[in-house]
Amino acid sequence: MADQIHIVPHFHWDREWYFTAEESKILLVNDMEEIMEMLETNPEYPYFVMDGQTSVLEDYLSVKPENKERLTELIRQGKLIIGPWYTQTDEMVVGGESIVRNLLYGKMDCEAFGPRMMIGYLPDSFGQTARLPQILNGFGIDRCMFWRGTSERMGTAKTEFFWVGDDDAKVVVQLLPLGYAIGKYLPAEEQALKERLDKYFPVLDRGAVTDHSLLPNGHDQMPIQKNIFEIMEKIEACYPGRKTVISRYEDVFEEIEKAPALDTLTGEFLDGKYMRVHRSIYSSRADLKSANTRIENKVTNILEPLASIGYSLGFDYQHGLLEAIWKELLKNHAHDSIGCCCSDKVHRAIADRFFLAQERTDQLIEFYKRKIVDAMSVEVALDKFAVFHLLPYERREVVTGSIITKMKAFSLVDESGASVPFEVTGSEIVDAGLIDRQIVHYGDYDPFVKYTIALEDTFPAMGYKTYLIKECFEEALPAACQCSKENCLENDFYKI
Repeated sequence: MADQIHIVPHFHWDREWYFTAEESKILLVNDMEEIMEMLETNPEYPYFVMDGQTSVLEDYLSVKPENKERLTELIRQGKLIIGPWYTQTDEMVVGGESIVRNLLYGKMDCEAFGPRMMIGYLPDSFGQTARLPQILNGFGIDRCMFWRGTSERMGTAKTEFFWVGDDDAKVVVQLLPLGYAIGKYLPAEEQALKERLDKYFPVLDRGAVTDHSLLPNGHDQMPIQKNIFEIMEKIEACYPGRKTVISRYEDVFEEIEKAPALDTLTGEFLDGKYMRVHRSIYSSRADLKSANTRIENKVTNILEPLASIGYSLGFDYQHGLLEAIWKELLKNHAHDSIGCCCSDKVHRAIADRFFLAQERTDQLIEFYKRKIVDAMSVEVALDKFAVFHLLPYERREVVTGSIITKMKAFSLVDESGASVPFEVTGSEIVDAGLIDRQIVHYGDYDPFVKYTIALEDTFPAMGYKTYLIKECFEEALPAACQCSKENCLENDFYKI
């Protein structure tokens, strides 16, 4: 039997779900005022956990900026416990780099206020990725808390254990076997209180490796329970062998870490025996999930490598713009949001954030490409065709691209002056006004031609290759294709 019951005041803050983020801000203003007043005026109420995510602070200060110093002081005193995440991320749908960035921006936000909670706190994520210990260790975090995804079928019936990742990264886990809300709205009437806790304590005692148990006092958007001290007295009266204390999650971890031995588990946690892990949401609103994957890949595989190349050439690395892009994505990575198990009006808001992230990403990619190409020094004033290769190894491949010009014929020349063969795979007339309005303004209405070309070359790792576009006056453009008179198909391996 657990002798010490740690009552941890908290709320779980879904920014949006069946309600929008704007609706939840209204509740947040009221809840935060009550929380701050209690922490400021009652020394016996020392802590409140802000659901492990700094986006709550961001939302609150967007409508109550006058309370920033007040908020900051409570955080610095260790009374208001924040971080380490930016949002309460999903782990199974989003990319691994997104989970890393969620912790990174959460860490950066915390540094502007005060200390952050050094626990990988994920009370409601719909299953746990096997890579989480590795990610947490990368940020100096060796403790983890979650609810969903495990049972004795995973290897232990205990609620405290070591979780080891593929690279031997290790965290101590405090499982929330009955969820994060078992202490919500604890009733003041003793019989009702006892009937409720009689259901909880046997489960908590059965899985514990110490004589300390958690009773999280909070729920979704729940205001502070002002009569909690009265409730604590009644718990001790109903259960004479147990003592209650207002506590932090860290205090319980300190007791767990004193245990002589803990079981060790590995792998991901997607067991739904005792709690739902919502596997079916993986296919809901596929349009939004596809948009997320598309933008994640574009940011990590195109934009950020381009920004790094630009930085190596002396251009600014646009941290602020990239943070704005990432934070739009990370707001959508909250477990309910990217799970797409929300109301239609919330899904519209999610789509709007993806649109903003897509627009910013595309424009910043275009910006960096232009800056890099414009900075290329050439001896002659010719147009350039640049191919960016953003993989970390050299590769020979066929690439396609577009050249927009008024030339009737042209050739491509590489940096050594050698002509580079290419094929024209398509062409279309483009109105001059769509390319340069000034040309039309001065009376030049001759159209441009957009040529789609394909060429094969070897491209350097994490770099680019530039070709000069030279006008040809005697020879025509290479044919889009050449017809063979032989009735066969042939490549390096087969002839049919």
